[in-house]
Amino acid sequence: MENNLLVLSYLIGSITFIVGLKMLGKPDSARKGNLVAAFGMAVAIFGTIFLYKTTDGKHLHNLEWIFGGLLLGSVIGTLAAKRVQMTAMPQMVSLFNGMGGACAMLISIIEFGHLGEILNAANTPTQEIMGGAMNELVQTIQAALMASMRIKLLIIFAGLIIGAISFAGSMIAWGKLDGKVKDYVLPAQQVVNIGLLLVILVLAGLFIAGTLSGAWVFYLVLALSLLYGVLFVLPIGGADMPVVISLLNSFTGVAAACGGFLYDNQVMLLGGILVGSAGTILTVVMCKAMNRSLTNVLIGNFGGNKTGGGGAAKTAQGTIKEVNAADAAMLMKYSKKVIIVPGYGLAVAQAQHTCHELEELLEKEGVEVKYAIHPVAGRMPGHMNVLLAESNVPYDKLLEMEEINPEFATTDVVLVIGANDVVNPAARTDKDSPIYGMPILDVDNAQHIIVMKRGMNAGYAGIENELFFDPKTSMLFGDAKKTLLALVSEMKNS
Repeated sequence: MENNLLVLSYLIGSITFIVGLKMLGKPDSARKGNLVAAFGMAVAIFGTIFLYKTTDGKHLHNLEWIFGGLLLGSVIGTLAAKRVQMTAMPQMVSLFNGMGGACAMLISIIEFGHLGEILNAANTPTQEIMGGAMNELVQTIQAALMASMRIKLLIIFAGLIIGAISFAGSMIAWGKLDGKVKDYVLPAQQVVNIGLLLVILVLAGLFIAGTLSGAWVFYLVLALSLLYGVLFVLPIGGADMPVVISLLNSFTGVAAACGGFLYDNQVMLLGGILVGSAGTILTVVMCKAMNRSLTNVLIGNFGGNKTGGGGAAKTAQGTIKEVNAADAAMLMKYSKKVIIVPGYGLAVAQAQHTCHELEELLEKEGVEVKYAIHPVAGRMPGHMNVLLAESNVPYDKLLEMEEINPEFATTDVVLVIGANDVVNPAARTDKDSPIYGMPILDVDNAQHIIVMKRGMNAGYAGIENELFFDPKTSMLFGDAKKTLLALVSEMKNS
């Protein structure tokens, strides 16, 4: 009976994971999808705690430690989620993703310790077990046991390597996003990365095959995997960071799936597969959005320090034209169609609510307002969607790049708020630019462009923006929130 209930709890968890992931595909159902998946996870967790039996038929013990950990983690997670600013959301995602990789890594370490005694017994000569009798049946059983252990070792090493890379890489990504870690490229970075990965795989393979033995091999692989995770992410910079976050997320999912294999836990296995596959698909989408090769991502051959054509990117030249808040508000008020392009600057200023207020004022004047969302705007996939959803912007106004690009030609005014690289025409025209070939929002096709920025600093990719010198572009300098408040005030008073 208990076993049937446990299977049922895992089935509920698996179904809710799939349904929740499906609901995450649409902004208007994403929150409910999170709640559905969280409910399924809770059912699976409590089903495991109270219904799971060990191989000797006993229930889990040390419940005080289990519930203590659950309580502590719940408190920390809740406080972190409530207090984190939208600007720090990418850092939190990287940090939490790293914790998932660390859990998978620790599972492999623990299971390797449990497997040690069995491996020693399996490697014991048959003479010692049978008192010198060489029984063919015992040899067959011993060989089957060793084969089973080799498979389990393969899964343990896979979880260890992938989990360690995900953990170390996510910690570096967190530090880079938070400004605590700078980009650093080793001499012959590709050779070092590939060589280190090959050493890790060879050591693990020799241990699994039985050629090498001793716990030192296992812990050496662990140390090298952590080092590889650091070196894998350390040189990556510029606008490539969203790809790294997606890729590390898929690593964590695969590592979690390895834990599901080890414990024969269907819901853990399915959850890991869903996270791993979803992260991989998102990585491919991000690579396409940034014109990056997935192969280059895997070997660490990308970053803001690389150029597209091998030469030096051109420096944008020309004069800029400034506009004040009163003139910008008047221009938008008497437009038929306005498209707002949000970027990281909007998140930094925490100006999403003011932006939504401006949108509502424009609509009261009969202006059609839409939002153009680039796949890598912000510091992680979906950053701008979450930011604007927080201020209750209608979901149907958030249009992705492929859908909104044809509309710029019929747009009177484009308001760019804190976005830079995703609207830079150099991606289409300058073969020496590091963002050359990256699909961008075609804002330069609009009749008028207003760019809101603090100053003329380069974007995340570290290059000048040709759009700023376009004759149709007017620069509106200042903090995004203060400037939007000024626009709102001018709209109300005009």
